[in-house]
Amino acid sequence: MIDTVVVATDGSESVGRAVDVALDLARRFDATVYALSVVNESEVTNAPEDVREDLSSELEARAEDALATVSERAEQSVTTAVREGRPADEILTYAREVEADVVATGTRGRHGENRLLIGSVAERVVRSSPIPVLTVRQLAEDEAA
Repeated sequence: MIDTVVVATDGSESVGRAVDVALDLARRFDATVYALSVVNESEVTNAPEDVREDLSSELEARAEDALATVSERAEQSVTTAVREGRPADEILTYAREVEADVVATGTRGRHGENRLLIGSVAERVVRSSPIPVLTVRQLAEDEAA
């Protein structure tokens, strides 16, 4: 039984389909929905010191926009949260806090060298989570039709 769904979002196109799938899953099981967006602390700390405050504010605003999009798409109420830290770690911590039955996240479907060089939040969540993780791949334009 699925009573609690956490959907992790950064507002990107690759997460849009995952949001829709997670909301559909929650609707089918009449589950509670929690949406989380994580401001990646390394983006702020690696920026030049004179722009960190503005960058942090901008990233926070983007996170809030991403969560608003989830709420707008949902037929049920959604509890939202913004966290700051390492995205995979924060997603897992939040999922444990709300006692999630499943975590939904998007993936761009990178393979080979790009995956090795860039890494993936979704991959880290899958590898580390004691909670089932639903990864939803972004469709290519020719697949979307």
